[in-house]
Amino acid sequence: MTQPPALPALNMRTSTALITGASSGIGESLARQLAAHGAHLILVARTEDRLHALAAELGARYRVQVHVLPADLNRPGAAAELHAAVQARGLNVDILVNNAGLGGYGEFSAQPPAEIDRMIAVNIGALTGLTRAFLPDMLARGRGRVLNVASTAAFQPGPLMAVYYATKAYVLSFSEAVAEEVAGSGVFVTALCPGPVQTGFQAVIRIPFISPTIRNFTGLPAPRPEPVSLLLASARIERALQPIQSESVSVAWARATC
Repeated sequence: MTQPPALPALNMRTSTALITGASSGIGESLARQLAAHGAHLILVARTEDRLHALAAELGARYRVQVHVLPADLNRPGAAAELHAAVQARGLNVDILVNNAGLGGYGEFSAQPPAEIDRMIAVNIGALTGLTRAFLPDMLARGRGRVLNVASTAAFQPGPLMAVYYATKAYVLSFSEAVAEEVAGSGVFVTALCPGPVQTGFQAVIRIPFISPTIRNFTGLPAPRPEPVSLLLASARIERALQPIQSESVSVAWARATC
C-alpha cells in the first residue's frame, strides 16, 4: 500500500489531547509525555481522586491546562456523554488516545456474562463510540490524531483470554480500516500494540501464573509503562502520532516495529 505524503506535525503547544484510562499505567504515562511536550490534556477515568492529583501535578510542572472528566466508559451512552461534556467546556480535541481497557482470565464457558459485557463495552464500544464522536470534528478542521491502544494480543487468538484477545484484534482491524478511510485528510489513526507491561493489569484480572516481575517471551523482564511512552517520545511524540497510514505500531520489550 502506498504511503501518502507526510503532513506537518501537530503543534503540541496548541493541541489538546483526551486520554482515557489516564489514572494509571500506559494512559498515565502517555499523559505525562504529552504534557512534557506542551499539549493540554483532558484526563478521563473512573477514579476521580487520582485524576485530580495527576492534573494538579502535570499542570504545575509543565504549565499546561489539564481538565478532569471522570467517566465510566462501561455505561451505555458514555462516549456521547463525554463528547458532549467536552463541547460544553468549549474544548477541541486534537489528539484522542483510546487507552481504557478491561481484561478477563479463564475459560470462556465459565466467565461471568457481566464481565464479558463490560469488556466488550469498554474495549470495543467506548473506543468505537469516542472515535466516531471526535473524528468528524478533526476532519472538519483538517488535522487530528487518534491513538487506539490495542495489544500484541491482536495478532493471535488467546485461549483463557478469548474475549480480551478478540477485542484487541477488533481494535487493530478497526484502526487500520479507518486510517485508510481518512488518508490524505490531515487526520491519522494509529493502533498501538504493546506486549506485556508492568501496569498491574495482570493482577487485576487474576492471571494465576504471572510472577511479581512480569517477563516477556524471551525471558527478560517486561517494561514498565514509562518505556512505552518514552519510546514514542524518542522520535518526538508528535511524529509518532503521524504514522504510515494503515499500519500499526507494535511496542514490545521497549522496541517498536511498523
